[in-house]
Amino acid sequence: MRVFGAGLEGWEKAGKSSAPAETGKKEEGVLGFTMKGLDGKDVKLGDYKGKVVVLVNVASKCGMTPQYKDLEALYGKYKEKGLVVIGVPANEFGAQEPGTDAEIREFCTKEYSVTFPMLSKAVVKGDGICPLYEFLTGEKTNAGFSGEIKWNFTKFLVSREGKVVKRMEPKVKVSDEEVVKVIEGELEKK
Repeated sequence: MRVFGAGLEGWEKAGKSSAPAETGKKEEGVLGFTMKGLDGKDVKLGDYKGKVVVLVNVASKCGMTPQYKDLEALYGKYKEKGLVVIGVPANEFGAQEPGTDAEIREFCTKEYSVTFPMLSKAVVKGDGICPLYEFLTGEKTNAGFSGEIKWNFTKFLVSREGKVVKRMEPKVKVSDEEVVKVIEGELEKK
């Protein structure tokens, strides 16, 4: 299992995300990682085995921040069928997520009534990239869906077994008919 994150304090001191403590097995896919939540507690992505996951890097001061509304609506509509949306705050693109974990939590709750799980701020591109996003963007680990994250609100659809089945670039909304069909298709698989 890979472990990431020492909370925001460690991130600020190092100027980047924590290094992995252990190497996960490739066959575990996304489920082989542990991150920190906004509350500072470990979030084992393996706990989401059997769920369909939309993993998205987010930012509070981005022109695409209103996508939180669609993400929350998607989560509300499909969570009983096994969907989980997981937000990963990131500050790599125009420094559009400058807040602390507490500020991010307050913003998401107050402005968009976010109830889906939110992770602690992570580096999703460049120096200090967190192990989860190194996995998601690596050609050897995520062939077909790899490549640098281009901007905030890049989304990965993850199967119940932890395999990435679709990558959606920032301008693609989870409310788009084609995206909804793919998500519903994954939810139908048991």
